[in-house]
Amino acid sequence: MGRRNKKGRNITGIIVVDKPTGRSSNHVLQQVKRLFDAKKAGHTGNLDPLATGVLPICLGEATKVSSYLLDSDKQYQVTCQLGVVTDSGDSDGKVLTTSPVPEFTEQDLLDLIPKFTGEQDQVPPMFSALKYQGQPLYKLARQGIEVERKSRQITIYNIQLLLVTADSFTLDVHCSKGTYIRTLVEDISLDLGCGGHVSMLRRVAAAGYQIEQAVTVEQLEHIAEQGLQSLDAILLPTEDALPGWPAISVTDDMVTALRFGQTINVDQSFESAQVRLFDLNKQFLGLGEMSEQGIVAPKRVFVLSE
Repeated sequence: MGRRNKKGRNITGIIVVDKPTGRSSNHVLQQVKRLFDAKKAGHTGNLDPLATGVLPICLGEATKVSSYLLDSDKQYQVTCQLGVVTDSGDSDGKVLTTSPVPEFTEQDLLDLIPKFTGEQDQVPPMFSALKYQGQPLYKLARQGIEVERKSRQITIYNIQLLLVTADSFTLDVHCSKGTYIRTLVEDISLDLGCGGHVSMLRRVAAAGYQIEQAVTVEQLEHIAEQGLQSLDAILLPTEDALPGWPAISVTDDMVTALRFGQTINVDQSFESAQVRLFDLNKQFLGLGEMSEQGIVAPKRVFVLSE
C-alpha cells in the first residue's frame, strides 16, 4: 500500500515566531503549519512551555537547514525567584523546598557571575526533552524516576545582570547550544545560599534571528485573514539563515550533478568547509561541504518547484 500524499502547499521559507507562554513549541509549530497550509514544517530548537520568545519555524525545503540552525548560539533573558526550589527548575514544577533569602547586594551577584562564564561541563536536568533508552527524561521525572545523565560541554559567552530585588534577579545570557538556563539559575541561586527557580524565561535571539523580527501567533492569524499571499509575503528567505556561510555559484551542469548526489569542483576556496549553493540566476539550491581543494559535496539540496 503506497504512502498517502501529505496535504498542504509546497511553500518554502522561515518565519520567526514570538512563542507565547503556556504552549509547547510543537503546539505553536502546528498552528503555524496550519495557517500557512504548509505540507512540511519544523522548528529549530525547543522552548519550555513557560518560556517565550524567538522560535524560528522552517517551512517546506527550509526544514533542510533546521538542524544547522539548531546548532547555533542563543540569547536569553531570565528571572530567578529566590528561596523556592522546584523539581523542574521553573515555576511550572512542584515545590521541593523553601528557605529564607539571605541579604545580598548587586555586587555579590556581580562577583559570582564570572564563575559561570566560559567553557564548562553542565549536567542536563531531568526535566528535559533529552531521551534515555528512547524515553524523554521529563516523562521519567514526572514518574519520580531519576537516571544518571552525562555532562556535556557548553559555553556561556556573557552574562549581564539586568535587575536585582530582595528576592530575585534577572540576567541576560548569551550561550552555546545545549545550555540549560534553568540549571545555570539553580547553580547561581545555590551559591547565594538559598536556591531558586526560573520564574520568567524569554529567548531574545537564536540562529542569528532577533526578537525584533518575531511575530506573534495572533499577528499571524490576523495576516492569514487577508489570504495566503499575505502570509507568504512575510516569509524570510532560507538563504539568509546562515549568513556566515560563504556563497558558491554553480553552473547548470553542476546543478544537475549536485542533484544526483555527485561532487563538483569549483574554482573557489574558503577556510569554511560549509557553503551555500546558488545557481547562476542567484536561486538558492541548498548546502554543501567544500574541501580545501575546492571539491564540493552536496549536503542538503533543495527540490525546487518549477
